[in-house]
Order: sequence, then structure tokens, then C-alpha cells
Amino acid sequence: MSEPHDPENSTQRLPTVESGDDGGVLATEQSASGSSYEPTAAPDRPGGRAGRFWAQRRIPAVLVALVVLGGAGILLYDIVAVRAGRPAMQWRRTLADDLASRHLDDVWVLTGSAVAAALGLWLLLLALTPGLRALLPMRRDHAGVRAGLDRKAAAMVLRDRAVEVPGVQSVRVKMKRRKATVRAQSHFRELDDIRTDLDTVLGQAVRDLGLARQPGLSVRVRRPAKKG
Repeated sequence: MSEPHDPENSTQRLPTVESGDDGGVLATEQSASGSSYEPTAAPDRPGGRAGRFWAQRRIPAVLVALVVLGGAGILLYDIVAVRAGRPAMQWRRTLADDLASRHLDDVWVLTGSAVAAALGLWLLLLALTPGLRALLPMRRDHAGVRAGLDRKAAAMVLRDRAVEVPGVQSVRVKMKRRKATVRAQSHFRELDDIRTDLDTVLGQAVRDLGLARQPGLSVRVRRPAKKG
């Protein structure tokens, strides 16, 4: 929560721009949190540490397996045919002759090497990262039980809580793994009062989500633009 006596964490009234008679500039008025809630790690639970969910990545695994299996099968067949006294396949002879005649600084050699390196790095990234960024892990209160909350569902919960605050006309919530950004429009009441209420309501809503790692919270309230 923003501390009322800390100048860095206090509410900041953003400047108001008045529109002239020619209607060139629309009036806007905003109230923003001076600081954001920092993500806090949940205390240790009896059920153990709640880590991120790992994606099974079936499609990349199947594609890699098919490519490796197909290439190994064709190469093995060609090697067996050569050992049996038959000539090697035309594509392998052509490829061997072409590679023997090209230098290392050749454009096609560099391009092929870059593509192979990019594919290798992509596969390493898939293997070393959990994925499923849209699924937020929840606290583990019981061993053997894991639960997750979709980011869209979490954003919908925060939006439903925010629209219940008096004076709030509309709300947009952008939920990330480490931070929830709330943008609200108000049609009556003081903006500072609305933002204070939103800080309280949304702070409790974030705790009620039961996430293993509470996301940060950034709240901004403004008046809708006046129609000139």
C-alpha cells in the first residue's frame, strides 16, 4: 500500500489541461499511485514450494523426433546399401561434393550454420524454460496438490472487484506474472479518494487470489476525455 506520509509513495495529482474555445485540446484529469506494490513471496506452506508449471511441449517434441527419425532412417539405409555393394544415393553424393567445393566463408555455408544454431538455441530454450506463462501457480497448502490460475481469470476477478468501487465507470486490467496494471475511469467523486479505495480493494483482491507469488499492483484513475 502507499504510505500517506512518504513523499515518494504519496498520491500524485497529474496536471490538468484546459481546452480552449477552439476545441483543440481535450481536458484530462488523472490520479496515479506514486509507487507500485512490490511482489512479495508467500511464506512457506506445509504442501511445499509452489513452482511454475512446466509445459509438456508435445508439438516441438514430436517434430524433432520425426525429423531425427526420418533423417537417421534414410542415412542408415544408404550406409547399409553402400556396404552391400550398391552405389550411394544421389543426394548424398551431390551434398558431399558440394560441401567439399565450398569454403567456410561461403554465404550458403554461413546461412545454414546460422539456421542450425538458431534451431539449437530454440530447442535449448524450450528444454530449460517451464513455459505456460499464462498459468499462475497458487499456494500449496497440501502436499501432492497443485493448482494454477489463468491470468485472464485473475484479471477478470480484479476488474469485477474494481467496478464495485463507487465512482468507477470502467476498468481495464492487464495481468502479468509479476505485476497487475489497473486503468480506471471515473465519472464522479474525487480521483484521489477513488484511487485510495481501489488500492484497498484491489490489494485485498490480490491476496484473495491465493497466488504463490503476489504480483505487484499499479493503479491509475482518470476522468474520461470531454467531448469537444
